[in-house]
Amino acid sequence: MRRLPLRLRITLASALSTALILGTLSLFVYARLHAELLRATDIGLAARAQAVASGLGQPGFSLADTPDVADTQAAGVTQILTPDGRVRASLGASAPLLPAALVAKVHEGRVLQVQSQARQPATRMYVLPVNEGQRLYIVAGTYLTGVDRTMSNLRLLLAAGDPAALLLACLAAWFLAGAALRPVERMRQEAAAISVSEPGRRLPASRASDEVARLGETLNFLLDRLEGALDFERRLLDNASHELRTPLSILKAELDLALSRQRTPAELESALRSASEETDRLAGLAEDLLVLSRARDDGIRIHRTSTSLRELVAEACTAHRAWAAQHAARIECRAEDIEVLVDPMRLRQALGNLLDNAIRHGGGGLILVEAVAAGGVLTVAVENAGPGFAADILPRAFEPFVRGPHEPGGQDGAGLGLPIVLAIAQAHDGRAVARNVPGGARVTLTLGLSPLADLDRDPLPETATRRD
Repeated sequence: MRRLPLRLRITLASALSTALILGTLSLFVYARLHAELLRATDIGLAARAQAVASGLGQPGFSLADTPDVADTQAAGVTQILTPDGRVRASLGASAPLLPAALVAKVHEGRVLQVQSQARQPATRMYVLPVNEGQRLYIVAGTYLTGVDRTMSNLRLLLAAGDPAALLLACLAAWFLAGAALRPVERMRQEAAAISVSEPGRRLPASRASDEVARLGETLNFLLDRLEGALDFERRLLDNASHELRTPLSILKAELDLALSRQRTPAELESALRSASEETDRLAGLAEDLLVLSRARDDGIRIHRTSTSLRELVAEACTAHRAWAAQHAARIECRAEDIEVLVDPMRLRQALGNLLDNAIRHGGGGLILVEAVAAGGVLTVAVENAGPGFAADILPRAFEPFVRGPHEPGGQDGAGLGLPIVLAIAQAHDGRAVARNVPGGARVTLTLGLSPLADLDRDPLPETATRRD
């Protein structure tokens, strides 16, 4: 079922709340006014009864001459009754207003209301017992014609005014909701007009400091991040295409050259070896791209097992010593002989990438690998001699396909080593930091071995490497 438009829902909610408020307020006003009118009537009746009581026993007393009686006699009656219900004096009515049984029950000033015959207004009476030689009862009464008329007029007024007020409130809510939602509608239209061809287009900014303005700021910030992600994807695709084109071109050239004329077995073997190397490079590049893709989507899945830290670091160093020797560098490893809960394959891959970078970009000399585990944190640092990271490269060292100006590309790598290192560190609930140190560069991995790992602590001191 399709939901109603937001503007209509706001108007209906406003109408419902306004109706409840008007109904409650009308009932309160009606009840309060009726009570105040009765209270004022009772006060007048009591004053009339007291005036009669003060005149009893005086020579020549007459109800008609009593103040506050003659002035109100047109709207009511006044009687003096005996305990047996007989009328001793009366103005406005000849028959007793109250039966003797009811009069006998009154022991102090009391208000009574008697419903008259059909289509006749009720009578409001105040009964005041007095002792003037004998027990007497002064009854001051009035017809509630005025009260009934006032309340009837009020009912008509509320019956006409409440629906009119409700209609005006609905109209006001409709227009106010439209005015409040108009900036949101403009933002929706602008957002619908933004396309891939105009990634830099943004929603109109509002000068007001309200919820709509903050919504626009948040959406613009979201668009900035989406544009950044789109730009990243484009650069990643462009760089990946470029990196794949080079080995594919070499591979095709080797195969075309081998097929161009009759070749000796040695020439064919050389061509196949070159093609195999380029195929390995393509496979490695494809694997690196797959790792980065998984890391960007859901993160790299790791399988933690109890692993000897010293053996893992030693294996990674041993595998790179021959290549380091070709670049006039040597590798030194320092690792604690303890068991750590990590993914050995991924950690070995991260160490391999760090050693590849250190050998490729270092200036020869010592490459120091240190690993320490303490307090649920594993810290691995690789430090090498050389020029270090360029100033414009260091903040982006862990972005894909980022190379320094001294890297010509080609066989020097695709710029995916450090991004994979960062992805592996994050998969271990850790982080990776690259910085320059005196005489070289240093990359530190901080991996969490427990949920309460303190990743801000680096137990490894910086050690400047030296050239041989």
